[in-house]
Amino acid sequence: MLHTIENNITQMRNERKMTQEELAKIIDVSRQTIIALEKGNYSPSLLLAFRISVFFERPIESIFKLKII
Repeated sequence: MLHTIENNITQMRNERKMTQEELAKIIDVSRQTIIALEKGNYSPSLLLAFRISVFFERPIESIFKLKII
């Protein structure tokens, strides 16, 4: 069974009118990490998922979704 993790970080970031660079600085990662997350090319560590969740004030499972392919 193959799976991938989808997220809605781009949408949430755009709702706050933030750049990728601004979000990266706030959650202490590189802009390249934000790009990879938004494109679905990178699955975050649990710690990073929590930092994103805390920043956006939303549960992790409302940001990240497991998709079975």
